[in-house]
Amino acid sequence: MEIKERRGKKIKKKLLNKYRLVVLNEDTFEERFSFKLNRLNVFVFSTIFAVLLIGSTILLIAFTPLREYIPGYSSTSLKKQANELTYRADSLQRSMELNEQYIASIRSVLTGDVSSSDLDKDSLLQSIQAEIDARSLSPSREDSLLRDIVAREDRYNPLLEDNEVNFALFTPVNGTVTATYDLEAKHYAVDIATSKGAPVKAVAEGVVIFAEWTAQTGFVMIIRHPNDLISVYKHNESLTKGQGDLVKGGEVIATVGNTGEFTTGPHLHFELWSDGYPINPQTVINFE
Repeated sequence: MEIKERRGKKIKKKLLNKYRLVVLNEDTFEERFSFKLNRLNVFVFSTIFAVLLIGSTILLIAFTPLREYIPGYSSTSLKKQANELTYRADSLQRSMELNEQYIASIRSVLTGDVSSSDLDKDSLLQSIQAEIDARSLSPSREDSLLRDIVAREDRYNPLLEDNEVNFALFTPVNGTVTATYDLEAKHYAVDIATSKGAPVKAVAEGVVIFAEWTAQTGFVMIIRHPNDLISVYKHNESLTKGQGDLVKGGEVIATVGNTGEFTTGPHLHFELWSDGYPINPQTVINFE
């Protein structure tokens, strides 16, 4: 016991023995400043300094961008960017699938190999039709004025009962019919010659299912109307509506042009399709 007590007193004495740390001028040996220290104080101060240093380092790494440089540490910004890129990739893939459906349906319409049942199965067109029902179609002041002007200028006749359509169609453009509907020549349209830049109007309300440039027929617009009626407008100079837009009867959708390889001058190539079969536009619309 005495030996242990002696050792304890000896250790305590070593810890509490005071030392003086003096800083002198090397040339004059003048004392600048000094510290009174003991081993216990040095140990306590060193421990506190080490704890503070470790704590500040942890905080600096945990709450600053420096943590991203630690191997194996996941970056929040990188995770966010990866999620955004994943969502964009999924959206692009879905858009590509929908565009492929559009192109397939438009190709079938232009070749006459489409039926009304095929169009009804198009999930995209069904969703667009749902948007038509859900949106408010109340016209703005400018639309109302335009419709009044069109109603006074254009002449339109109701469709024949044989075509099973019970609404009236507007004249798409005023001009002279230069080429008529001809089944034998596979010309399922009428060509109306008029001045370049003249407004082209939708024959009835509906939704734009195609509005793009083609090498052979220039700017083309295709509109789907109620009762599975489809109208086609080709060789336009420009388009004022895009794919998926809602249009009303008599609303300006394009301007007459002379675009595409198959054009012979400023004119509108106009087609009507019902249930996958072409309709002679002159039997349902007065172009005079």
